[in-house]
Amino acid sequence: MNTGNSYPSLAGRVTLITGGATGIGSDIVRGFARQSAKVAFLDIQDGAAADLIAELEGAAHAPTYLRCDVTDIAALRVAIGEVRDTLGPISVLINNAANDQRRDVAEIEPEDWDAAQDINLRPHFFAAQAVHPQMRELGGGVIVNLSSIAWRGGAPAMAHYTTAKAGVVGLTRSLAKAFGPDGIRVNAIEPGAVMTDRQRRLWFKTDEAVDAVVGRQCVGGVLKGPDIAAMALFLASDDARMITKQSISVDAGIR
Repeated sequence: MNTGNSYPSLAGRVTLITGGATGIGSDIVRGFARQSAKVAFLDIQDGAAADLIAELEGAAHAPTYLRCDVTDIAALRVAIGEVRDTLGPISVLINNAANDQRRDVAEIEPEDWDAAQDINLRPHFFAAQAVHPQMRELGGGVIVNLSSIAWRGGAPAMAHYTTAKAGVVGLTRSLAKAFGPDGIRVNAIEPGAVMTDRQRRLWFKTDEAVDAVVGRQCVGGVLKGPDIAAMALFLASDDARMITKQSISVDAGIR
């Protein structure tokens, strides 16, 4: 799936994507690479990362993979420094890494709660904090934080996850105000029921389950990673130069 949209302003821009080896993240990597951006992505899935790099070997700039557990903030800061040293100052940051583990409210332990914040919210802030000086040096930049529509509906088996994803929206608004004077735009994307390989494997195992989700949408069709990547590309481009402090749902109208 390829929207075919072209964003010349993204060509050559150093773009960092967290959780980029699989799922929505990998489609975002593909999207930016195909726009001739200089893409670096972080993940801990070495095999999938290698496969993605091989797939994109014909891109104008071969993507750079750095193994990094983004819940380790010290390691995250080091990786961001390595991207700058290797590719130059980061112009675009896509905070994508996440884990939507389900657990009933009565079963959530403190370690479950902390783990959800550690992957779904905490790295978004510290990655943004780390790239801020680089973007300020460039005279501007773009941060896109991945939230989720799950927090708006109040998914009952995901309280620890939905809390973090609601926090992403609050963080986005605060960072937009804090970084705006430096020419940095900060927005969020709230994906709907995106049918990645992981979602199909864990939560939507049958075609009937997928059809039931599609049936709740205002428009038909299965929501996929490239649909989210298309929004990330637009928000990162100069076409969206006056859009900031927003959280935009890409959910086919399921809410």
